[in-house]
Amino acid sequence: MSSILDIDLDFFNLLENPEQRLQELLEWGDCPIAFVVEKHHKAYSRWKDRVRRGTLAQPAHILHVDEHHDMMDENKNTNIANFMYHTMRTWEFCRVHWMVDTPIDSPEMWLYDDVWQSFSQRFSIGPSIPHGWPKPDIVSICTSPEFINTDLLQRLLNTAGNFMIPKQKADTIKVSTP
Repeated sequence: MSSILDIDLDFFNLLENPEQRLQELLEWGDCPIAFVVEKHHKAYSRWKDRVRRGTLAQPAHILHVDEHHDMMDENKNTNIANFMYHTMRTWEFCRVHWMVDTPIDSPEMWLYDDVWQSFSQRFSIGPSIPHGWPKPDIVSICTSPEFINTDLLQRLLNTAGNFMIPKQKADTIKVSTP
């Protein structure tokens, strides 16, 4: 079983010292960033592909650092609003902690009661990493440019660059610059 640190940069929108907070989170993870995506559900596709190929064990823990919980519907097609629903459905024993300072709502209001009942025992919410949460085996970052201003996005990508291999850093900065 593996652990994933999943960071959406929109999490840092309203925080004081966002670069420092990202730096601290990545230092805690002590794991290089595996990939950067623009749309969050693309991270889920990459996780599934790595599990299928055997380069990542099925996740037992996902630290979901995001302004949104990403469980807003149960549609069959995976999208940015529901990919965490699909993640929890795919990996039935995976625990998810939604790290958020001020939750805007709860997945409970978006999911059918029976689905939420089965997920709620594996889903937690809070502003910090739960005590004893395992360090990640993989780190993914989502840029979500439609939810973050360009200046903050670029500053956070520069901070994240310290945790990327050089080629990945060059490709990410080049792709993400407007």
